[in-house]
Amino acid sequence: MKIKVLIVDDSALIRSVMSEIIGSQPDMEVVGVAPDPLVAREMIKQTNPDVLTLDVEMPKMDGLDFLERLMRLRPMPVIMVSSLTERGSEITMRALELGAIDFVTKPKLSIQSGMLEYTELITDKIRVASKARIKARTLPSFDHGKASAEVLPLVRNPLTSSEKLIILGASTGGTEAIKSFLMQMPSDCPGILITQHMPEGFTRSFAKRLDGLCKIAVCEATGGERVLPGHAYIAPGHSHLLLARSGANYVTQLDEGPTVNRHRPSVDVLFRSAAINAGKNAVGVILTGMGKDGAAGMLEMKNAGAYNFAQDEASCVVFGMPREAIAIGATNEVASLNDLPAKVLHYLATHGSRALRV
Repeated sequence: MKIKVLIVDDSALIRSVMSEIIGSQPDMEVVGVAPDPLVAREMIKQTNPDVLTLDVEMPKMDGLDFLERLMRLRPMPVIMVSSLTERGSEITMRALELGAIDFVTKPKLSIQSGMLEYTELITDKIRVASKARIKARTLPSFDHGKASAEVLPLVRNPLTSSEKLIILGASTGGTEAIKSFLMQMPSDCPGILITQHMPEGFTRSFAKRLDGLCKIAVCEATGGERVLPGHAYIAPGHSHLLLARSGANYVTQLDEGPTVNRHRPSVDVLFRSAAINAGKNAVGVILTGMGKDGAAGMLEMKNAGAYNFAQDEASCVVFGMPREAIAIGATNEVASLNDLPAKVLHYLATHGSRALRV
């Protein structure tokens, strides 16, 4: 059975190009196009689509208002179509918090040729979205602030000490999963390095948003920073993030080399660098995401002595990346997203959690 897609965008050109892209796929069909959310609301009732593509900024009703109502009243997979601007990235981050599965960006120059070049990316995201787990939302999670998650204590064992780090990777559905994980991290937790599949510009907005919500400091990595406890460093959308050593310190390193598993930044690149430079002092965490990026690197981490956690299927939006890591024996424990922070902190408390001395 074909995936039924409804396209909602105020641009006739975008509607046309998206229809051409989706209609060219043998496993998809466009069941309707709508210029605004009011028309889309009626078309959803008529066509019962499997996936909705939604422009973030539209007339008559703001895209975020429409998304919030949709996820509360008629939850379904939504892919946002965003502009490559700071405002576009901030709105998209809020859309992901409201329940959108993923997003694609409009090209800066020739929209028609640029969108057609995105055919594989767009159609892959639609296929993943059609299988994603969608949960009804009651209130916009971005209004909850710091009080929405309990910060867990890091109870140290005075007889153990080491130089632990948390190394985390995610993709589809990962922005909310990472937020949930980091908001429970105490201010004295080990340094955290994160790769989330996301375009350039959006990682900066993502890091800024998390920094305002979490007890720990969160930033987009710039390369060469010393990795400090109570800090999280997110791979920028233009580069791979690696863990490196500089004397007695851990530092971040950026690499604008070729894509790995079709991604830059790649989770595998980060995990492999952790295997080489941290070994048994690394704790790996792989969260929701499509594909297999991170599985091979996580196995290298385990072989180097790291202890690894994977998010379970029931709590994943997309179980692809954790499933692949579990399948090849790269993980030590599998747990729900709600339980992962406590399990990671318990492991650190019982196996040493002192960061590098400064």
